[in-house]
Amino acid sequence: MFTKKNSFLFLGLAMLMTLIIALFRPTVLFDYDFESFFPQEDQELAFYQDFRSRFENDNDYLLIALGRNPDIFDSAFLAAANSFNENLKRLDKVEKTVSLLDLEEPVVNPFGIRYRKILDWDNQESLNVSKGTILGSSSQWKGNLVNERGNHLLIILKNQQRISKEDGDLLYLEIKKLVGNSGLSEYHIAGKIRAQGEFVQLMQKEFAFFLGISVLLIVLLLIAIFRTWWGVLVPLVVLVFGIVWTIALSLYFGKPLDVMSVMQPTILAVVGLAALIHFFNHYLTQIRNGRQKDEAIQKSFSELSLAVFLTSFTTALGFVSLYFTNIPSLKSFGLFTGIGVMLMFFAVILIAPGMLYLLTPFKVTENDSFSIMWRKGMGKAFLWTIAHSKSIFWVFLFVTMVSGFGLSQLQVNGYILDDLPENNSLKGEFEFFDKEFGGSKPLEISLEKGPEASDLMQFEVLKEQEKLENFVKETFATSTMVSPLALAKSLNKATNGGNEKAYTIPSKGQLKRILPYLEKAIETIPVQILSSDLKSGRISTRTEDMGSLESGRMKTKLAQFLETEINSELLKVRITGTSHLIDISHESVTSQMAKGLGFAFVIVALIVGFLFRSWKMAIVALVPNIIPLIWVCGIMYLFGIELKLTTAIIFTVAFGIAVDDTIHFLTKLNGELNKGRSWLYAIKRTYLETGKAIILTTLVLVFGFSILTLSEFGVTFYSGLLISTALVFALLADLILLPVLLVTLKKKIH
Repeated sequence: MFTKKNSFLFLGLAMLMTLIIALFRPTVLFDYDFESFFPQEDQELAFYQDFRSRFENDNDYLLIALGRNPDIFDSAFLAAANSFNENLKRLDKVEKTVSLLDLEEPVVNPFGIRYRKILDWDNQESLNVSKGTILGSSSQWKGNLVNERGNHLLIILKNQQRISKEDGDLLYLEIKKLVGNSGLSEYHIAGKIRAQGEFVQLMQKEFAFFLGISVLLIVLLLIAIFRTWWGVLVPLVVLVFGIVWTIALSLYFGKPLDVMSVMQPTILAVVGLAALIHFFNHYLTQIRNGRQKDEAIQKSFSELSLAVFLTSFTTALGFVSLYFTNIPSLKSFGLFTGIGVMLMFFAVILIAPGMLYLLTPFKVTENDSFSIMWRKGMGKAFLWTIAHSKSIFWVFLFVTMVSGFGLSQLQVNGYILDDLPENNSLKGEFEFFDKEFGGSKPLEISLEKGPEASDLMQFEVLKEQEKLENFVKETFATSTMVSPLALAKSLNKATNGGNEKAYTIPSKGQLKRILPYLEKAIETIPVQILSSDLKSGRISTRTEDMGSLESGRMKTKLAQFLETEINSELLKVRITGTSHLIDISHESVTSQMAKGLGFAFVIVALIVGFLFRSWKMAIVALVPNIIPLIWVCGIMYLFGIELKLTTAIIFTVAFGIAVDDTIHFLTKLNGELNKGRSWLYAIKRTYLETGKAIILTTLVLVFGFSILTLSEFGVTFYSGLLISTALVFALLADLILLPVLLVTLKKKIH
């Protein structure tokens, strides 16, 4: 198959494919779709989508805080803030703004309804009265639209629902320009359109960085390993082609590059390089044994193609197993990276043989002393391993048990801005709003009238809502809530001449007085909180991002409270919203991980079982690849690394890559046994001949993945750190534990 003629045909085909990509270049797009981390085909998602269709998307807002010391109650400051606020309203894609600058309170008197400004900055005396009311007796605005100290004014900008990434970027640039020209020196901004833009900018920077540094690393490693010009050029061409094919394919299918794609060039490069090292190492061995170049190329690629295909296939499966999760971002990353691994295999097969025929000399010099040193070293390692088999078994068992305890103690905990670097300015901005305005993370609670209630504005139902809001405010430490109850309190205050003390739940008699004004109030309120028939509504507020672990505990308390304290015949309550869906994604991480690993385990077991016609051998093959994953859990517990959506993926990825060495080892062992070798001698020859390639490929993979620890993204950093650690553990298991298992269990598995 790998004759000179066929190899040149394969090379020509690879060049043609790359030329087509160059002529019909796909559009390079970067994106960070917040909703791509929502669990799909989930009841909670379906409920939220229905809730969103009736009300609004809960995270299409931008928080803008304008600051002044000692306080904001200054005519000149408020005039400048109002001018800025009015300019915001004129921007395309802005639906409305909500702030004390906009709001007017209704006051009902015998002569009808009049509206009065919350803040009247044209009258300093009136402003001083407002200051005393807002920061003193009022519970309606403090901590919500003005902070507790009164030195920051909040503007909530409602942008177009489900705004596109491109429109969001343009809108944010216009807002930055306006605030820069407003004369307001202190301001803070946080929200979806800013977060998406900054994520994408960081992705673009990191994608270029890792693409460049991967090429540099590959060149250095190739020089160190092969020490020849062709040993650098051939792999470099192969890897560049494989990476280009993969990225082009994903872009052709309309998948933009996202936070997960940052890792792809490095992953593909190190996986492809590991495959090339196996081929080149075998090729050099053939040359060293006196074979001619053409024969050495044919024999190397013919003998190793199946083993390398199987290892590439299992690596691809490690990634593709992520497709069986219900998180769109993980599904697309797993699918296209898995396809990319196989494309890299075909790049190796199509390009490397032809280039070797063209570029390598007829005789390749090899440092015999270096080879002899390797062989002696591997021989001593094998003898030491067999001599200490019992000690090795008990050490591995002990470390695995200790790590298993660490696994049992791992906690699942994720944050909305998990992946951003700690010193990122955006993270600081969100923390500011968490501290000063009760939170930046949306919290949505759906309300429905119960079977025994007429609507949500019934007195008994309002009393249930009051109990609920008091509990939520105390438990979740939220900002001020916008809700049907808040509307009822506002109308009660309005019908009592605007008296602050009347901002309470109305009595049954007072409730009858406010009902005539309810329809108008629903139309004018800046946030939709009630349906037109009054039978469904929402509590909308914000809380700090305390992490999915703490959030889960709070939701458990809420569920218990609803069960024991809220009359479901009067009021039906359900938590929902984008933050809730992200928390669910983190909370389901163990089941997601189990799905992926279970799929990978079954496929690897089938491959090994097919090779050896033995299910017992399949189990033995899994042991040295499961143990490193358990050890990684021990390391995570030791260093306080929590499980989350973005760290859980490393287990399926690490397994898919680590099992490659086991497949190489067992494929070679099977070949030796088929030649009639004895069991122990076949294991020894396999150890000596594959040991060097396994060590070299592991070093390449570890160095390659270690590069990812230079990333500022959390997902990329932890992927690099934990996968590198898993590969080191897998090397120890393959070269120390696996031979012990094979020798010890000879009678049972052969």
